[in-house]
Amino acid sequence: MTGETRIDPQNRLARHDSAGLQSELDERGCAVLPGILTASECRDLAALYPQERHFRSRVHMARHGFGKGEYRYFGYPLPEIVATLRTTLYPRLAAIANDWNARMGIDTRYPGTLDAFLAQCHAAGQARPTPLLLQYGPGDHNCLHQDLYGELAFPLQAAFLLSEPGRDFTGGEFVLTEQRPRMQSRAEVVPLRQGDAVVFAVHHRPVGGTRGDYRVNMRHGVSTVRSGRRHTLGIIFHDAR
Repeated sequence: MTGETRIDPQNRLARHDSAGLQSELDERGCAVLPGILTASECRDLAALYPQERHFRSRVHMARHGFGKGEYRYFGYPLPEIVATLRTTLYPRLAAIANDWNARMGIDTRYPGTLDAFLAQCHAAGQARPTPLLLQYGPGDHNCLHQDLYGELAFPLQAAFLLSEPGRDFTGGEFVLTEQRPRMQSRAEVVPLRQGDAVVFAVHHRPVGGTRGDYRVNMRHGVSTVRSGRRHTLGIIFHDAR
């Protein structure tokens, strides 16, 4: 795949300072990282979808009540570009994840490298890779959900939009909802362009209150695609049982 030799996520991610990333995540539960992938890299990744050798399974969402559309989980070894993004993003997010757990009174702490964290997952019986490609057509959508695949779950994940809104598809907005105690749910639509990444909370996150931090539950999904085809790369850091 030609995009693999051009990807330089370290330099592209360096444009986004860690303090700003955490500030946005603390405030909204998500943060957009613009232009992490080039248009050609996006096309190369989307073109992997029909190639059986890259994947361990295919999921048709309607069969499971997840929505409408489909996605495929990559198998190990991951394509180089996917492995590079996963390995590069993880240490930038581990410090935020540890801070969040401390604020929420959760004892779990995450090691500084993805390899060390995956060793913990595999020791716990979670050894199946979770990065995935999602494909949506007209009328497809993804219901609000949380990507939890076992007892070990890294609290942040990322999605990369591989298609260009308005050109390749219409509709299909990325949506987050937040449920605070004794309050109605709050929804947020996150605007993305081709090559942008959104980092967001998998399950819950801390929010400051008058008596200290408390947990709010987060879910994410994709609104109905009205026309065209939408591809997304999902980077989940914990492996599945």
